[in-house]
Amino acid sequence: MCGRFALTASPDEIAEILALLELDGFPPRYNIAPTQPILIVKAGERAGNRSGRVAALVRWGLVPSWVKDLKAFPLLFNARADSVADKAAFRAAMKYRRCLVPASGFYEWRRVGKAKPKPFYLKPRDARPFAFAGLWESWQSPEGSELDSAAIVTTDANATLAPIHSRMPVVIQPESYERWLDTRAYPAADVLDLLVPANDTFFEAIPVSDKVNKVANMGPDLQTPLNPDEAPLEPLAAAPDAASDVAPAQRELF
Repeated sequence: MCGRFALTASPDEIAEILALLELDGFPPRYNIAPTQPILIVKAGERAGNRSGRVAALVRWGLVPSWVKDLKAFPLLFNARADSVADKAAFRAAMKYRRCLVPASGFYEWRRVGKAKPKPFYLKPRDARPFAFAGLWESWQSPEGSELDSAAIVTTDANATLAPIHSRMPVVIQPESYERWLDTRAYPAADVLDLLVPANDTFFEAIPVSDKVNKVANMGPDLQTPLNPDEAPLEPLAAAPDAASDVAPAQRELF
């Protein structure tokens, strides 16, 4: 799953990598949590030889358009790749509203027995920003107010993450950005092959302080390596498939 991530790249880097026409400035964020605003990139109208892609801020925690009571609806910050095209909460977004979620890395917690879960920061080995596969929706309350929201698609863990957790967010590679975003040219069935684990060498796992457990902690020290000389992790006997104690849970019924 993905319950916390970071976006520390500059706006200029993100605009260049995602071929954005424009992007407002934003500060580095080291501990982004569900319900907070996140940056997403959506398809837009093409302009000359530019992609026409547009950026938006939305709530992390997808709310389908058919929801009647927002307070009673569970927090859906992840969407499983193996059922995203079929489940009611995600089916329409998978068809019509796919997006990219820029990131610099994400956090995951390793649980062994009853010991306190240990956090790790997963970042690309080349230190470049990247993009998660995302879905977005626009919800309107009975009173007429609107809320745009998004979820991050997850899949099985690769060899790097498997010793820590059984699942990981889907990373869309730059050569596939257009295919993922263009829902007119590429129906849901034509992009399912993108919802696979990242290459085993893409991320490195860095043990970090449990200060990341608290959303109020937001500084760069959250990514300082902890015990860098520790022996490599052994694979888990049975990697956890549920939210850790430090990340908000979400229901899998949708």
